[in-house]
Amino acid sequence: MERSDSAGRLGRLRPRLSEAGCQALLVTHLVNVRYLTGFTGSAGLLLVLPDDVVLTTDGRYRDQAAEQLTAAGVDARVEVRPTLGAQHEVLGTAARGIGRVGLEADSVTWAQQRRFASEVFTDADLVATEGVVEGLRRVKDAGEIERMAEAARIADEALAAVRPLLGQGVTEREVALGLDYEMRRLGADGSSFETIVASGPNGAKPHARPTERRIAPGELVVIDFGAIVDGYCSDMTRTLCVGEPSEDIALRMAAVVKESQREGVAAVKAGVRGRDVDGTCRAVIADAGWGDAFIHGTGHGVGLEIHEAPRVASTSEDVLAVGHVVTVEPGVYLADHGGVRIEDTVVVTDDGCTVLTNAPKELIV
Repeated sequence: MERSDSAGRLGRLRPRLSEAGCQALLVTHLVNVRYLTGFTGSAGLLLVLPDDVVLTTDGRYRDQAAEQLTAAGVDARVEVRPTLGAQHEVLGTAARGIGRVGLEADSVTWAQQRRFASEVFTDADLVATEGVVEGLRRVKDAGEIERMAEAARIADEALAAVRPLLGQGVTEREVALGLDYEMRRLGADGSSFETIVASGPNGAKPHARPTERRIAPGELVVIDFGAIVDGYCSDMTRTLCVGEPSEDIALRMAAVVKESQREGVAAVKAGVRGRDVDGTCRAVIADAGWGDAFIHGTGHGVGLEIHEAPRVASTSEDVLAVGHVVTVEPGVYLADHGGVRIEDTVVVTDDGCTVLTNAPKELIV
C-alpha cells in the first residue's frame, strides 16, 4: 500500500503549536504518537520540539521503534530507558530552555499533570491543549484512505461469507464470531470494535451485545461491524431478515431507513455542515412518524479510531471537507418490533462522496 505521509505530519504540526499557546508538545495519546511517527507500541511518549523530536519507550520496543520510524521516514531520536522515571529525565533534559510545554488535556490525568510539572518540565509553564494532533487527523491522505478502503472491502467479503448462516438457526454470538473470523482470515488485523449482531427485540438497542439468542425466520437482524487494516478502521451496518418479515411494520421500517440513509449519503459533500446531513436523514424518518425512534446521531468520523472528528449530528458545528471520512447511519428502534440501521463509511469529495462500504442493502436473506 502507499506509504502514509508520517514525515510530513510533524512539519504540519509545528505551526499549530504556537496557535495552541506552546513551544513544544508532549504527545501522550498513543494513537496520536502512531499518527505522527508510525510507532505502534503500547508504551511511548513523544516530545515535539521546535527543532527536534524525541520518542521515549522501554526495552520491549527498542528494535521495533527504530524500525517503524525509519519505515515511516520520520527523523526523530528514539531514547530507550527501562523505567518511566528514566524516560521522564530524558524528556526534561530535551525540553530545557522551553518556556511553555503543551499537554494533551484529553489524555493526561491530574496525577500525571502534577508529576510533569514537579518532576519533568520544572522550568516550563504547562499548557492544556485540545485537538492539536486530532485536527490534522481529520483530513485523510491517500495512504490512509487506501487502508480504510481495504478494511471496508474485507468487511464486505466477510458479510457475504456469513450471510448464509443466518438461515441455519444460529445464535447472535455465532454470527458475530463468524464475522470476526472471516475478517481475520481475509487479512484484517482485527475488528474495529466489538461486533454487534442484534436480532428481534435486541435490535431496538443500538449497541446491543451478541447473545446466545437464536435468530428466527421473519425477524430483523441488525449487524454492525468493521475491520482494521494497518491501524485504520472501517464501519458498516446492514439490517437483514431471514425470509419475509413476520410483521408488515418491519418492511416499512426498512424502507424508511433505507431512504433516509440514501438521502443522507447524497447530502454529503465538502462545505456541508455535519448537522445538515443529520437533518436530511432525520427529516425522512420524522415524516414517517418515527422521529422519536431515531435516538442517536447520524454519524461520526472514522480513521485510526472508530469514533473521531468530525461529527455528523444535530449539535455538530463541524463543516465537512475533502478528505474527511465519515459514517452515515440513521436508524429506527421500536421496542416491540426491533430495529433497523443502515450505515456506510464515505470519503468526502468536492461534489459529493465516495462510498467505501459496498455490501448489498437488500433486507431479505
